[in-house]
Amino acid sequence: MIAVAPFPLVDVSGAPTERGKAYGEQARERIGASVALYAAQLDKFGFGEDDVGRFCGIFLPRLRQWAPDLVEEMDGIAAGANLGLSSILLVNARTEILQLAKREKGISDDEPDGCTGAVILPAATKAGRLIHGQNWDWRAECAETSIVLLVRREDGPDLLTFTEAGGLARSGFNSAGIGITANYLESDRDYREIGIPLPFIRRRALEAQHFAHAIKVVATTPKSGSNNMILSTAEGFAVDLECAPDEAFPIYPDKELIVHANHWQSPVALSKLRETGLNDVPDSLYRDYRVRRHLTARHGDITVEDLKQALFDDFAAPLSVCRPAIRKEGGNLSATVAMIVFEPASGVMEIAPLPAENRDFTRYELTMDDAMLERLAGQQPMEQSSTIVREKRWSASS
Repeated sequence: MIAVAPFPLVDVSGAPTERGKAYGEQARERIGASVALYAAQLDKFGFGEDDVGRFCGIFLPRLRQWAPDLVEEMDGIAAGANLGLSSILLVNARTEILQLAKREKGISDDEPDGCTGAVILPAATKAGRLIHGQNWDWRAECAETSIVLLVRREDGPDLLTFTEAGGLARSGFNSAGIGITANYLESDRDYREIGIPLPFIRRRALEAQHFAHAIKVVATTPKSGSNNMILSTAEGFAVDLECAPDEAFPIYPDKELIVHANHWQSPVALSKLRETGLNDVPDSLYRDYRVRRHLTARHGDITVEDLKQALFDDFAAPLSVCRPAIRKEGGNLSATVAMIVFEPASGVMEIAPLPAENRDFTRYELTMDDAMLERLAGQQPMEQSSTIVREKRWSASS
Protein backbone atom coordinates (compact mmCIF):
# COMPACT_ATOMS: atom_id res chain seq x y z
CA MET A 1 0.00 0.00 0.00
CA ILE A 2 1.44 3.37 -1.06
CA ALA A 3 1.14 6.05 1.62
CA VAL A 4 -0.63 9.28 0.70
CA ALA A 5 1.24 12.08 2.45
CA PRO A 6 2.25 15.60 1.38
CA PHE A 7 5.52 15.88 -0.48
CA PRO A 8 8.11 17.36 1.91
CA LEU A 9 9.58 20.78 1.18
CA VAL A 10 13.38 20.88 0.86
CA ASP A 11 14.65 24.45 1.29
CA VAL A 12 18.24 25.15 0.18
CA SER A 13 20.49 28.11 -0.55
CA GLY A 14 24.14 29.01 -1.00
CA ALA A 15 26.77 27.86 -3.48
CA PRO A 16 26.10 24.68 -5.50
CA THR A 17 27.98 22.29 -3.20
CA GLU A 18 26.49 23.90 -0.09
CA ARG A 19 22.89 23.75 -1.26
CA GLY A 20 23.42 20.23 -2.61
CA LYS A 21 24.67 19.01 0.75
CA ALA A 22 21.71 20.62 2.51
CA TYR A 23 19.39 18.94 0.00
CA GLY A 24 20.97 15.55 0.58
CA GLU A 25 20.76 15.91 4.35
CA GLN A 26 17.14 17.07 4.37
CA ALA A 27 15.89 14.42 1.94
CA ARG A 28 18.31 11.58 2.72
CA GLU A 29 15.67 8.89 3.27
CA ARG A 30 13.66 9.74 0.16
CA ILE A 31 16.78 10.06 -1.98
CA GLY A 32 17.90 6.62 -0.85
CA ALA A 33 14.49 5.21 -1.77
CA SER A 34 14.58 6.98 -5.13
CA VAL A 35 18.00 5.54 -5.97
CA ALA A 36 16.92 2.08 -4.81
CA LEU A 37 13.85 2.20 -7.07
CA TYR A 38 15.92 2.61 -10.25
CA ALA A 39 18.80 0.42 -9.12
CA ALA A 40 16.21 -2.35 -8.61
CA GLN A 41 14.84 -1.73 -12.10
CA LEU A 42 18.31 -2.08 -13.60
CA ASP A 43 18.90 -5.19 -11.52
CA LYS A 44 15.68 -6.62 -12.96
CA PHE A 45 17.15 -6.07 -16.42
CA GLY A 46 20.33 -7.87 -15.38
CA PHE A 47 22.56 -4.87 -14.62
CA GLY A 48 24.57 -4.46 -11.43
CA GLU A 49 26.35 -1.65 -9.59
CA ASP A 50 29.25 -1.59 -12.04
CA ASP A 51 26.79 -1.11 -14.87
CA VAL A 52 25.25 1.88 -13.08
CA GLY A 53 28.70 3.46 -13.03
CA ARG A 54 29.20 2.55 -16.69
CA PHE A 55 25.93 4.15 -17.78
CA CYS A 56 26.60 7.25 -15.68
CA GLY A 57 30.05 7.50 -17.23
CA ILE A 58 28.41 7.97 -20.61
CA PHE A 59 26.83 11.25 -19.46
CA LEU A 60 29.14 12.64 -16.80
CA PRO A 61 31.98 14.05 -18.98
CA ARG A 62 29.54 16.02 -21.12
CA LEU A 63 27.64 17.25 -18.06
CA ARG A 64 30.87 18.47 -16.46
CA GLN A 65 31.37 20.59 -19.55
CA TRP A 66 27.75 21.71 -20.07
CA ALA A 67 26.75 22.37 -16.44
CA PRO A 68 29.70 22.08 -14.04
CA ASP A 69 27.76 23.88 -11.31
CA LEU A 70 24.97 21.29 -11.46
CA VAL A 71 27.50 18.47 -11.23
CA GLU A 72 28.88 20.25 -8.15
CA GLU A 73 25.36 20.38 -6.75
CA MET A 74 24.93 16.65 -7.38
CA ASP A 75 28.25 16.04 -5.61
CA GLY A 76 26.82 17.93 -2.65
CA ILE A 77 23.56 15.96 -2.74
CA ALA A 78 25.56 12.72 -2.78
CA ALA A 79 27.65 13.83 0.20
CA GLY A 80 24.59 14.93 2.17
CA ALA A 81 22.74 11.69 1.43
CA ASN A 82 25.79 9.46 2.09
CA LEU A 83 25.75 8.13 -1.47
CA GLY A 84 28.05 8.15 -4.48
CA LEU A 85 27.74 10.62 -7.33
CA SER A 86 26.64 7.85 -9.71
CA SER A 87 23.58 7.23 -7.52
CA ILE A 88 22.46 10.85 -7.83
CA LEU A 89 23.16 10.88 -11.55
CA LEU A 90 21.09 7.69 -11.86
CA VAL A 91 18.07 9.62 -10.57
CA ASN A 92 18.76 12.62 -12.80
CA ALA A 93 19.38 10.56 -15.93
CA ARG A 94 17.00 7.70 -15.15
CA THR A 95 14.93 8.16 -18.33
CA GLU A 96 18.03 7.99 -20.50
CA ILE A 97 19.77 5.24 -18.50
CA LEU A 98 16.71 2.99 -18.39
CA GLN A 99 16.23 3.43 -22.12
CA LEU A 100 19.87 2.63 -22.86
CA ALA A 101 19.66 -0.42 -20.60
CA LYS A 102 16.49 -1.68 -22.29
CA ARG A 103 17.93 -1.17 -25.74
CA GLU A 104 21.12 -2.99 -24.77
CA LYS A 105 19.05 -5.99 -23.66
CA GLY A 106 16.41 -5.70 -26.39
CA ILE A 107 13.62 -5.07 -23.87
CA SER A 108 10.47 -3.34 -25.14
CA ASP A 109 9.15 -0.37 -23.13
CA ASP A 110 5.79 -0.95 -21.43
CA GLU A 111 5.90 1.91 -18.93
CA PRO A 112 6.59 5.32 -20.46
CA ASP A 113 6.75 8.41 -18.25
CA GLY A 114 3.31 9.80 -19.15
CA CYS A 115 1.64 13.11 -18.34
CA THR A 116 -1.21 15.38 -19.28
CA GLY A 117 -0.28 19.07 -19.10
CA ALA A 118 -2.11 22.35 -19.66
CA VAL A 119 -1.60 26.11 -19.64
CA ILE A 120 -4.39 28.68 -19.59
CA LEU A 121 -3.44 32.21 -20.66
CA PRO A 122 -4.72 35.19 -18.62
CA ALA A 123 -7.45 36.18 -21.11
CA ALA A 124 -9.17 32.84 -20.53
CA THR A 125 -8.98 32.90 -16.72
CA LYS A 126 -11.36 34.50 -14.26
CA ALA A 127 -8.63 36.33 -12.34
CA GLY A 128 -6.60 37.37 -15.39
CA ARG A 129 -3.59 35.34 -14.27
CA LEU A 130 -1.88 32.50 -16.13
CA ILE A 131 -2.46 28.99 -14.76
CA HIS A 132 -0.16 26.05 -15.53
CA GLY A 133 -0.29 22.44 -14.39
CA GLN A 134 -0.13 18.74 -15.12
CA ASN A 135 -0.74 15.18 -13.99
CA TRP A 136 2.46 13.15 -13.76
CA ASP A 137 1.91 9.46 -14.57
CA TRP A 138 4.75 7.15 -13.58
CA ARG A 139 5.72 4.59 -10.93
CA ALA A 140 3.23 4.74 -8.05
CA GLU A 141 6.10 4.29 -5.56
CA CYS A 142 7.29 7.78 -6.49
CA ALA A 143 4.56 9.17 -4.25
CA GLU A 144 6.97 8.19 -1.47
CA THR A 145 10.20 9.18 -3.26
CA SER A 146 9.43 12.71 -4.51
CA ILE A 147 9.82 16.13 -2.94
CA VAL A 148 9.28 19.84 -3.55
CA LEU A 149 12.58 21.67 -3.89
CA LEU A 150 13.00 25.37 -3.14
CA VAL A 151 16.32 26.77 -4.34
CA ARG A 152 17.23 30.29 -3.20
CA ARG A 153 19.88 31.68 -5.52
CA GLU A 154 22.12 34.73 -5.36
CA ASP A 155 23.01 34.65 -9.07
CA GLY A 156 19.52 34.42 -10.58
CA PRO A 157 15.85 33.77 -9.86
CA ASP A 158 14.83 31.51 -6.99
CA LEU A 159 12.92 28.44 -8.09
CA LEU A 160 10.29 26.06 -6.77
CA THR A 161 10.05 22.62 -8.39
CA PHE A 162 8.40 19.28 -7.82
CA THR A 163 10.92 16.51 -8.50
CA GLU A 164 11.98 13.03 -7.60
CA ALA A 165 14.20 13.07 -4.51
CA GLY A 166 17.77 13.67 -5.61
CA GLY A 167 16.56 15.28 -8.83
CA LEU A 168 17.48 18.78 -9.96
CA ALA A 169 14.08 19.78 -11.36
CA ARG A 170 10.90 18.53 -12.97
CA SER A 171 7.79 20.77 -12.90
CA GLY A 172 7.56 24.24 -11.38
CA PHE A 173 8.27 27.94 -11.75
CA ASN A 174 10.78 30.57 -10.75
CA SER A 175 10.61 34.00 -9.15
CA ALA A 176 10.83 35.64 -12.59
CA GLY A 177 7.47 34.02 -13.43
CA ILE A 178 8.80 31.33 -15.79
CA GLY A 179 7.13 27.90 -15.52
CA ILE A 180 7.71 24.47 -17.03
CA THR A 181 6.00 21.07 -17.22
CA ALA A 182 7.05 18.09 -19.33
CA ASN A 183 5.50 15.08 -21.07
CA TYR A 184 6.86 11.86 -22.54
CA LEU A 185 7.21 11.68 -26.33
CA GLU A 186 8.85 9.08 -28.54
CA SER A 187 10.09 9.12 -32.13
CA ASP A 188 12.29 7.19 -34.55
CA ARG A 189 15.13 9.67 -33.91
CA ASP A 190 15.58 8.65 -30.27
CA TYR A 191 18.90 7.40 -28.83
CA ARG A 192 20.97 7.71 -31.96
CA GLU A 193 23.21 10.13 -30.05
CA ILE A 194 23.85 10.96 -26.40
CA GLY A 195 22.51 14.31 -25.25
CA ILE A 196 21.91 16.21 -22.02
CA PRO A 197 19.54 14.41 -19.60
CA LEU A 198 16.14 16.08 -19.29
CA PRO A 199 16.23 17.21 -15.61
CA PHE A 200 19.33 19.30 -16.36
CA ILE A 201 17.49 21.05 -19.20
CA ARG A 202 14.44 21.71 -17.04
CA ARG A 203 16.61 23.05 -14.25
CA ARG A 204 18.44 25.41 -16.61
CA ALA A 205 15.08 26.65 -17.92
CA LEU A 206 13.98 27.37 -14.35
CA GLU A 207 17.21 29.26 -13.70
CA ALA A 208 16.51 31.66 -16.60
CA GLN A 209 15.87 35.30 -15.83
CA HIS A 210 14.20 35.90 -19.19
CA PHE A 211 11.55 33.78 -20.95
CA ALA A 212 13.54 33.83 -24.22
CA HIS A 213 16.51 32.24 -22.47
CA ALA A 214 14.32 29.44 -21.11
CA ILE A 215 13.01 28.79 -24.64
CA LYS A 216 16.57 28.67 -25.98
CA VAL A 217 17.65 26.07 -23.42
CA VAL A 218 14.69 23.79 -24.15
CA ALA A 219 14.68 24.23 -27.93
CA THR A 220 18.39 24.03 -28.69
CA THR A 221 19.99 21.68 -26.14
CA PRO A 222 20.74 18.26 -27.71
CA LYS A 223 18.80 15.44 -26.07
CA SER A 224 19.08 11.66 -26.15
CA GLY A 225 15.36 11.08 -26.59
CA SER A 226 12.24 12.99 -27.49
CA ASN A 227 10.30 14.99 -24.92
CA ASN A 228 7.55 17.58 -24.79
CA MET A 229 8.07 20.67 -22.63
CA ILE A 230 5.52 23.40 -22.03
CA LEU A 231 7.03 26.76 -21.08
CA SER A 232 5.01 29.64 -19.68
CA THR A 233 5.56 33.13 -18.33
CA ALA A 234 3.38 34.92 -15.79
CA GLU A 235 3.44 37.89 -18.18
CA GLY A 236 0.85 36.04 -20.21
CA PHE A 237 2.33 33.73 -22.82
CA ALA A 238 3.15 30.05 -23.25
CA VAL A 239 4.62 27.82 -25.92
CA ASP A 240 4.73 24.05 -26.20
CA LEU A 241 7.97 22.64 -27.59
CA GLU A 242 7.75 19.13 -29.01
CA CYS A 243 11.40 18.15 -28.90
CA ALA A 244 13.09 15.50 -30.98
CA PRO A 245 16.68 14.91 -29.86
CA ASP A 246 17.99 17.34 -32.48
CA GLU A 247 15.07 19.63 -33.31
CA ALA A 248 12.15 21.41 -31.59
CA PHE A 249 8.69 22.06 -33.02
CA PRO A 250 6.63 24.86 -31.42
CA ILE A 251 2.91 24.64 -30.74
CA TYR A 252 1.21 27.92 -29.88
CA PRO A 253 -1.89 28.54 -27.75
CA ASP A 254 -5.24 27.88 -29.42
CA LYS A 255 -8.07 29.95 -27.93
CA GLU A 256 -5.70 30.89 -25.10
CA LEU A 257 -5.08 27.22 -24.21
CA ILE A 258 -2.32 24.66 -24.59
CA VAL A 259 -3.11 21.05 -23.69
CA HIS A 260 -0.70 18.22 -24.37
CA ALA A 261 -0.52 14.53 -23.49
CA ASN A 262 1.94 12.01 -24.95
CA HIS A 263 1.57 12.05 -28.73
CA TRP A 264 3.04 14.37 -31.33
CA GLN A 265 0.70 17.16 -32.48
CA SER A 266 2.82 19.45 -34.65
CA PRO A 267 2.07 18.84 -38.36
CA VAL A 268 5.62 19.91 -39.15
CA ALA A 269 7.04 17.35 -36.72
CA LEU A 270 4.82 14.59 -38.10
CA SER A 271 5.99 15.38 -41.62
CA LYS A 272 9.63 14.93 -40.60
CA LEU A 273 9.69 12.08 -38.06
CA ARG A 274 7.76 8.97 -37.13
CA GLU A 275 5.64 8.71 -34.00
CA THR A 276 6.69 5.55 -32.13
CA GLY A 277 5.06 6.03 -28.72
CA LEU A 278 1.36 5.38 -29.31
CA ASN A 279 1.84 1.64 -28.92
CA ASP A 280 2.49 2.31 -25.22
CA VAL A 281 0.18 5.31 -24.65
CA PRO A 282 -2.86 5.02 -26.94
CA ASP A 283 -4.91 6.74 -24.21
CA SER A 284 -3.00 9.93 -24.99
CA LEU A 285 -5.35 10.51 -27.94
CA TYR A 286 -8.32 11.14 -25.68
CA ARG A 287 -6.65 12.46 -22.53
CA ASP A 288 -5.68 15.83 -24.00
CA TYR A 289 -9.09 16.09 -25.74
CA ARG A 290 -10.93 15.56 -22.45
CA VAL A 291 -8.91 18.23 -20.63
CA ARG A 292 -9.23 20.70 -23.50
CA ARG A 293 -12.99 20.20 -23.73
CA HIS A 294 -13.47 20.83 -20.02
CA LEU A 295 -11.38 24.00 -20.07
CA THR A 296 -12.91 25.35 -23.30
CA ALA A 297 -16.38 25.17 -21.73
CA ARG A 298 -15.16 27.52 -18.97
CA HIS A 299 -13.27 29.94 -21.25
CA GLY A 300 -13.07 33.41 -19.72
CA ASP A 301 -13.93 32.13 -16.23
CA ILE A 302 -11.28 29.41 -15.77
CA THR A 303 -9.92 29.08 -12.24
CA VAL A 304 -7.30 26.88 -10.62
CA GLU A 305 -10.16 24.69 -9.43
CA ASP A 306 -11.35 24.26 -13.02
CA LEU A 307 -7.93 23.00 -14.08
CA LYS A 308 -7.92 20.59 -11.15
CA GLN A 309 -11.35 19.29 -12.17
CA ALA A 310 -10.15 18.80 -15.75
CA LEU A 311 -7.13 16.85 -14.50
CA PHE A 312 -9.33 14.73 -12.20
CA ASP A 313 -11.17 13.40 -15.28
CA ASP A 314 -11.74 9.64 -15.01
CA PHE A 315 -13.14 8.89 -18.47
CA ALA A 316 -12.06 5.40 -19.63
CA ALA A 317 -10.53 4.57 -16.25
CA PRO A 318 -8.10 3.16 -15.37
CA LEU A 319 -6.33 4.56 -18.48
CA SER A 320 -7.70 8.00 -17.77
CA VAL A 321 -6.41 11.54 -17.31
CA CYS A 322 -6.31 10.83 -13.58
CA ARG A 323 -4.98 7.29 -13.34
CA PRO A 324 -5.50 4.99 -10.35
CA ALA A 325 -2.72 2.54 -9.53
CA ILE A 326 -2.63 -0.27 -12.11
CA ARG A 327 -0.20 -3.13 -12.61
CA LYS A 328 1.57 -2.95 -15.97
CA GLU A 329 2.57 -5.95 -18.08
CA GLY A 330 6.16 -5.69 -16.87
CA GLY A 331 4.99 -5.91 -13.25
CA ASN A 332 5.45 -2.26 -12.27
CA LEU A 333 2.70 -0.31 -10.52
CA SER A 334 1.71 2.76 -12.55
CA ALA A 335 -0.44 5.71 -11.42
CA THR A 336 -0.92 9.43 -11.59
CA VAL A 337 1.74 10.10 -8.96
CA ALA A 338 0.97 13.78 -8.50
CA MET A 339 -1.26 16.58 -9.73
CA ILE A 340 0.74 19.83 -9.84
CA VAL A 341 -1.00 23.18 -10.45
CA PHE A 342 0.65 26.58 -10.17
CA GLU A 343 -0.18 30.24 -10.67
CA PRO A 344 3.20 31.99 -10.92
CA ALA A 345 1.87 35.56 -10.58
CA SER A 346 0.57 34.59 -7.14
CA GLY A 347 3.71 32.63 -6.23
CA VAL A 348 1.61 29.55 -5.42
CA MET A 349 1.95 25.87 -6.33
CA GLU A 350 -0.54 23.21 -5.16
CA ILE A 351 0.19 19.48 -5.29
CA ALA A 352 -1.90 16.40 -4.52
CA PRO A 353 -0.13 13.01 -4.31
CA LEU A 354 -1.94 10.07 -5.93
CA PRO A 355 -4.94 12.24 -6.90
CA ALA A 356 -7.07 9.30 -8.08
CA GLU A 357 -7.47 8.39 -4.42
CA ASN A 358 -6.62 11.66 -2.70
CA ARG A 359 -7.92 15.18 -3.29
CA ASP A 360 -6.01 16.93 -0.52
CA PHE A 361 -3.61 19.54 -1.90
CA THR A 362 -0.60 21.02 -0.15
CA ARG A 363 0.19 24.65 -0.92
CA TYR A 364 3.82 25.67 -1.55
CA GLU A 365 4.77 29.32 -1.93
CA LEU A 366 7.57 31.32 -3.52
CA THR A 367 8.37 35.02 -3.24
CA MET A 368 8.26 36.59 -6.69
CA ASP A 369 10.80 39.13 -7.95
CA ASP A 370 9.76 42.76 -7.50
CA ALA A 371 10.52 43.56 -11.13
CA MET A 372 8.17 40.83 -12.34
CA LEU A 373 5.42 41.94 -9.96
CA GLU A 374 5.73 45.53 -11.15
CA ARG A 375 5.36 44.43 -14.78
CA LEU A 376 2.29 42.39 -13.91
CA ALA A 377 0.76 45.21 -11.91
CA GLY A 378 1.17 47.49 -14.91
CA GLN A 379 -0.66 44.99 -17.13
CA GLN A 380 -3.72 44.39 -14.93
CA PRO A 381 -6.62 46.40 -13.54
CA MET A 382 -6.05 47.63 -10.01
CA GLU A 383 -8.55 45.24 -8.45
CA GLN A 384 -6.62 42.29 -9.91
CA SER A 385 -3.10 43.57 -9.33
CA SER A 386 -3.92 44.19 -5.67
CA THR A 387 -4.31 40.44 -5.17
CA ILE A 388 -0.78 39.65 -6.35
CA VAL A 389 1.22 38.24 -3.45
CA ARG A 390 4.13 40.49 -2.47
CA GLU A 391 5.20 39.42 1.01
CA LYS A 392 8.19 37.15 1.52
CA ARG A 393 7.11 33.52 1.82
CA TRP A 394 9.05 30.27 2.06
CA SER A 395 6.51 27.77 3.28
CA ALA A 396 4.38 24.73 2.64
CA SER A 397 0.94 24.30 4.17
CA SER A 398 -1.98 21.95 3.71
